[in-house]
Amino acid sequence: MHLRNLVIAGLVVGGLSLAISQATAKPNMLQCEIVSPLLESLHDSHLEFKKPNKEIDERTVELYLEQLDPGRTLILASDLPAIEDRIRAAIKGARDGECSALDALHDDQVSWMKAMEEFVEATVEADDFTLDNTVELALDPDDRERPTTEADRKELWRKMVHYQIASYLSRDMEMEKARERLEHRYELLTKRVEDLEDYEVYGTYIDTVARALDPHTSYFSGDQLDDFRISMELSLEGIGAVLTTDDGYTEVREVVKGGAADRNKQLKSGDKIIAVTQGGEDESVDVIDMELRKVVKLIRGTKGTPVTLTVLREGETVKTLDITIVRDAIDLEERAASLKVEEREVDGKTMRLGVLDLPAFYGGSGGNARNSDTDVAALLDEARTKKLDGLVLDLSENGGGLLDHAVTITGYFIGTGPVVGVAGGGSKETKQDRDPTVQWDGPLVVLTSRASASASEILAGAVKDHARGVLVGDTATFGKGSVQNMKGLPEGLGALKVTTALFFRPSGESNQNTGVPVDVVVQSPYDLPFVGEATLPHPLPPRRIGAMNGGTPNPDGPGHWSPINDSLIKQLVESSAARVLANEDLQTLAVDLQKARTRTSVVKVAELLDGDKDEDKDKDEDELDSKKSGKTPEELAAETAEKDEDKDALSIQALEAINVLSDLVRLQRVAG
Repeated sequence: MHLRNLVIAGLVVGGLSLAISQATAKPNMLQCEIVSPLLESLHDSHLEFKKPNKEIDERTVELYLEQLDPGRTLILASDLPAIEDRIRAAIKGARDGECSALDALHDDQVSWMKAMEEFVEATVEADDFTLDNTVELALDPDDRERPTTEADRKELWRKMVHYQIASYLSRDMEMEKARERLEHRYELLTKRVEDLEDYEVYGTYIDTVARALDPHTSYFSGDQLDDFRISMELSLEGIGAVLTTDDGYTEVREVVKGGAADRNKQLKSGDKIIAVTQGGEDESVDVIDMELRKVVKLIRGTKGTPVTLTVLREGETVKTLDITIVRDAIDLEERAASLKVEEREVDGKTMRLGVLDLPAFYGGSGGNARNSDTDVAALLDEARTKKLDGLVLDLSENGGGLLDHAVTITGYFIGTGPVVGVAGGGSKETKQDRDPTVQWDGPLVVLTSRASASASEILAGAVKDHARGVLVGDTATFGKGSVQNMKGLPEGLGALKVTTALFFRPSGESNQNTGVPVDVVVQSPYDLPFVGEATLPHPLPPRRIGAMNGGTPNPDGPGHWSPINDSLIKQLVESSAARVLANEDLQTLAVDLQKARTRTSVVKVAELLDGDKDEDKDKDEDELDSKKSGKTPEELAAETAEKDEDKDALSIQALEAINVLSDLVRLQRVAG
């Protein structure tokens, strides 16, 4: 569910209020005696885990261990059982209002960090220190074994030092400066852990228990809740990128359509941000292992000001790039729903086919607010006016949004009937389309991908269950079929975001974890093994309820549409599969996706150092092209960008969806 839709509930139970009133040493700060009632409130509200159990405790052990040693660089494999037992003791103690075990674990984490800091300092300050360009390091902890001996641990630390120094050198930093920078970085890492207040340690623990329940349940501290409110107020200004954190790296999860980064066309999904430089400053800030909210604060800024991101990009080789982006407001026109018309020659006749791109279920209040339901209604009216033969509804980059808008827009394609069920905690609600008007009764294809999530899955699922249209895209959608509510806490304590229900399709199937399966598979760049609800830690399983009946989805009179059947799907699949095999771009994508599935996170120091040579080669080629054409490199770049923009007006997936639509139009005409 989109964060903007989260419901702020009332204060939690009286037991928590009593605990707060008794905690007078630091008013409105999270203290140990508040942890237990907060955890009780968390369980009370949750859809599935109403009370602690052994499964949740073991998940908490796993996640808290990851919190203590996210890179698997601090704790030896031989010490692991003892540390896990200490975390189990901390879990029991926290329930009883006793936090000394949590405090002791934090103290040990500080000691481990100091030991690593001292090793790094001794290594880079050694008179005989030289860069070992034979070093290979797996960046993802899952791709390497935890060290078993002290010698193993020091060898891992040594490899990390050489990789990090090489990363600095690849950005044209002098060796002496790189050594100083790395020392300073580890000092800051230790200081950040050492300076954590008790309330921060306890807040981290509560959030760990929350994430043990499911991936979307979490605890916002008072500071984090303030950051969330600020981000909502400033959500349309900045570079326009969705960031996440992974193993100490700030990673670009999505480049927002219409934002500054999208128009800049350099930043890519999957890039790891390793440093941030403000405009006009020479000094960059190293952000590896920095908290995500602090990285966001560095990147966020006033419209019109530049920020330079130093990113690590993994491909056939690993490259370090500096990307300068001028902060800007996101262009709402580019983010709004839009309609493009394409023509296809079929059996000697020209078909006019539309692609309605809906990047989100957006909306707001106020006279100037754009709303997705009214925008889509206007575009469907345009499609009817232009007498289009068929329509592709593109949800391939739609991560969700306003649930009510998804229900309303689904209703544009059917008469009346169920769209989605919301069930949890003993209650069940069916959201119906009650408007008998069908705004579009022609042939319909819905384009999805692994990035299609939440509200977009609701629309796609309803279209599938009512046999209203054909789903084209990755094997299935993202699989986020859960509902979260926010439980507000007394001022300064933050809030709990808790999963309280699941969404269900009209058939009674849940989108949760599995997503909505498509009819015709056309891969997208999101079709990767690490994308989707099922890849997150401890997702809730899918469920099923009884089918939802009622209404007249397909009216007999005006608004009647041709239903989809298995025979039709089979013919569409066969035709599309032949085209996909003959499509060079889609086949190249398939090869790239297969490489990504088998690629490890191993980075070679030699590749980092060679990255500069590759960039110099690119510059030389640009200059040669400039001399041949008589145009400046800037003019050539502008021409290339213009060509790319025209070429990418529709994605290769959308183009194949149009082909499927043309087949659908033809087959339905024959059947009719």
